[in-house]
Amino acid sequence: MKKLAIFCCAMLLAASAQAADTIKIGAQGAHSGDLASYGVPSLNAVKIVVDEVNANGGVLGKMVEVVAQDDQCKPEMATSAATKLVSDGVNAIVGPICSGPTVASLPLFQNAGIISISPTATTPALTETGKNPLFLRTVAKDNAQARLTSDFMLNDLKAKKVAYLHDNGDYGKGFADFNRELMEAGGAETVLFEAVTPDAVDFSAVVRKLRRAKPDVVVFGGYHPVASKLVQQMRRDRLDTPFLGPDGVKDETFLKMAGKDGEGVYASYPKDTTTLEAYKKAREQHLKAYGSEPGFGYYNAYAATQALLDAIARTGGTDTAALNKALRENFVDTPLGKIRFNDKGDAAGMALSIYEVKDGKFVELEKSLVLE
Repeated sequence: MKKLAIFCCAMLLAASAQAADTIKIGAQGAHSGDLASYGVPSLNAVKIVVDEVNANGGVLGKMVEVVAQDDQCKPEMATSAATKLVSDGVNAIVGPICSGPTVASLPLFQNAGIISISPTATTPALTETGKNPLFLRTVAKDNAQARLTSDFMLNDLKAKKVAYLHDNGDYGKGFADFNRELMEAGGAETVLFEAVTPDAVDFSAVVRKLRRAKPDVVVFGGYHPVASKLVQQMRRDRLDTPFLGPDGVKDETFLKMAGKDGEGVYASYPKDTTTLEAYKKAREQHLKAYGSEPGFGYYNAYAATQALLDAIARTGGTDTAALNKALRENFVDTPLGKIRFNDKGDAAGMALSIYEVKDGKFVELEKSLVLE
């Protein structure tokens, strides 16, 4: 028994030493469920960047390990996912993906002293309140998107009357709220502001309200599953009012679900960087690994993973304070361009554009905004 105890103790010590010899990067997001088309591309990005780094010897002589947790973009699942990442001893996290789960998870990450970089969580309060000093993101926040979209509606669409629909989530309602504030300041009238039920099948009642309100444009705050159903219902009821949404609408799944009814829909999204070598490389890696084009958030998560591993290499370790400082001081070449993080934790150096669906594809318009 004594020899067995000594053997077991030795095995535990060896396992502990092995764990210490790896750098663990957590990946939290919707890896299943209705919003998996957002979360899976981000997880793929983390894996691709990590696989390349490991193939070249790792970071600081250590292999990098990806620890994935699925929260389905549901706040009630996010706390469990975040708790598991913390207990697994991750050194840093890419995610969460959606704003609601990010709000739910951050207290756990902050208490554990772990840096997290979200590729797609856009709620402004995540960086503007000062409550989350270890949180950063590689995506434009809702009020930055609203600066671009409201200017487009006022000056390009010449909108005077606006209807706002949202899914009542942190992300969707935030986008609608910020656009409403800026549009009203610009002289546009709000003719409808209403939440819709994301799980609803029939949106005919809200379409009737839109018809009575006679808006010049419909602003939608939320994700592509609801956006596609709303647009389809509007077009089937012969309501051709322009429809505009945030980056959560610019997704290949939206094009597939909305079909011909998606023609003319507008969305904000990062400026096209397809000519950059870093973008071309990231795209080719995904095509080779998964046999398909990358989906929503892939390049944002790729950039987030690059930034984290670059900071670890620069600082010579995983000390949280050192990593946080390095992430804010140093530009990194990514598929999104050269980016770093400002004092609040938002990505600086990125640019946003307006896109329009033309012939079944999102086409970038000459309307952009550079983030600082």
